[in-house]
Amino acid sequence: MDTRKLKYFLAVVDYGGFSRAAEQLFIAQPSLSQSVSSLERDLGVSLFHRIGRTAVLSNAGRELLGPARQVMRDLESAVAAVQSVKSLTSGRLELITMPSPGIEPMATLSSAYSASFPGVQLDIRAAFTPEEVIDSVRSGQTEIGLAGTPSTIQVAGMNVLQLKPQPFILIVNPHADVFEPDQTDIELHTLAGHRMIASQRGSQMRRLIDEAVSAGAAIHIAAQVAHRTSILPLVSAGIGHAVMPAAWKSTARRSGLRTLMITPREYLHVALLSRTEHLTPAAQGFLQVAETIGDLYA
Repeated sequence: MDTRKLKYFLAVVDYGGFSRAAEQLFIAQPSLSQSVSSLERDLGVSLFHRIGRTAVLSNAGRELLGPARQVMRDLESAVAAVQSVKSLTSGRLELITMPSPGIEPMATLSSAYSASFPGVQLDIRAAFTPEEVIDSVRSGQTEIGLAGTPSTIQVAGMNVLQLKPQPFILIVNPHADVFEPDQTDIELHTLAGHRMIASQRGSQMRRLIDEAVSAGAAIHIAAQVAHRTSILPLVSAGIGHAVMPAAWKSTARRSGLRTLMITPREYLHVALLSRTEHLTPAAQGFLQVAETIGDLYA
């Protein structure tokens, strides 16, 4: 079977349709459609239900999805192994991370990896839930994932490398001059009357705020933010305080913002996820680098 046809099939799935897939592959849409139709003829089944401009996977298409990803991954592994007999000199590694681990430990891991394997390009994708990370790694869309969870995570059929948990901090609204100069800690229930910038419900940061409100603290949610990259600019603008994992501490301080440790301590548990087999040399190298960085571990 022509692996190019499998590549095109996966592109239609990953990019949500033929038009977008053709754009990403830099080919004409008719050529893409012809290749997928040829694959369907080879297999004797329809892989998509074509409804207007949309393409929805058929039952046969869903069955092909996992094996097709594995075939492409095995092909990449074979090519990478041939090109890099003793060391990684080129190639690409696909990773996925949730927002806070995407700052740290991703920055430390990426820096150490790039120093060891400067020819490998890192393709770092975004996820907002642990389930998205797990699904991406399990399906083969990415090889390695970073997830942050309220407690230590275990995933059947995957390697899980537990990294250092991150305590939560309060990033202080610079317009709220209400804390003592030598104060280092804060209890959230003492923030009654304060304005907060919160992530959406379902996140651990939002849960901490909601628990303080439930305990009687009259905290005002001034802004609810879906993308956490918006939080620091909003704090800097004086909209309110924000609860974030300690990964954001250095960035906040570089922005001139004060941080306080939240007590009692609660933690974001961070883990590095990967499949148990069929990893490319690039992914194996990343895991080896991670295992050498001692201060990443609890």
